[in-house]
Amino acid sequence: MKTLLAASILAGATASTVLSPAEAQTLDRIKTSGALKLGYEPDARPFSFKTEQAEPGGYAVALCGKIADSLKTALNQPQLNVEWVPLTDKGREPAVKDGTVDLVCGAAPITLARRAEVSFSLPIFPSGTGVVLSKSAPLALTEVLAYGQPSSRPIWRGSPARTVLEHKTFSSIAGTTSEGWLAERIKTFQLAATSVPVESYTIGIERVVDGSSAALFGDMPLLMDAVARSDNADNLVVLRRHFTYEPLGLELARGDEDFRLAVDRALSQTYASADFAGLFTTWFGVPDEAIVTFFRQTALPE
Repeated sequence: MKTLLAASILAGATASTVLSPAEAQTLDRIKTSGALKLGYEPDARPFSFKTEQAEPGGYAVALCGKIADSLKTALNQPQLNVEWVPLTDKGREPAVKDGTVDLVCGAAPITLARRAEVSFSLPIFPSGTGVVLSKSAPLALTEVLAYGQPSSRPIWRGSPARTVLEHKTFSSIAGTTSEGWLAERIKTFQLAATSVPVESYTIGIERVVDGSSAALFGDMPLLMDAVARSDNADNLVVLRRHFTYEPLGLELARGDEDFRLAVDRALSQTYASADFAGLFTTWFGVPDEAIVTFFRQTALPE
């Protein structure tokens, strides 16, 4: 799988780390100070969190480690000091704007509204609303949620799909996109189904396991992580279907294209590397063809 992913992504990628000759305030500051300041959220697993050793860990943190290595080479500073700065969710934007951190090693939705305040790296994950259900769930329900229709008839709103969805209880994570999406779907299709928001992925998965809810809708990467850490992981399945699409990226200050270029170059080379499949698998499981395609299309050639 490692070989397949590396061969599939960015066939024309090179190991070049030559920086633009144009001045870049962040790169200049990093080179002058000899320090790269990376922000992270201590409780935003699986993207960033504080480990039992009180050190930053997570998928986004691992990617930032690759970026730091790339900058050490690009700036010819092998001893570049990497400073990890813990942030709260509300503290990310001010920290980027005032230079407290050079880059936020988290996973923020890349939206037009957010781009008015901060800049973003290349996407690091194809997020959006996904769903988890029990492997013992009725086949018809699994097919409707996976493909939008049962295999017997290509209908979503009418019978038999409607029959499959009616009188079911579905859960979603309160306060997220998934909660609004689920409520809107039930209303639009006038389903006699019940929506039960839950406060955490752990509670939502418990409801799926004990049969209180037929399925749990939530952010795809968080569903994948929660299932992977569940004692009932072998009895659960996260369907590889995005009901909404919300790419996630790393936040940095606006107006610094040279630093953004350095970050995107490092990410592109990481996505093309032979060990990226292993890095991804650590947090989300073995990448399927859709994930391979996403990173192949996201990485930029030199």
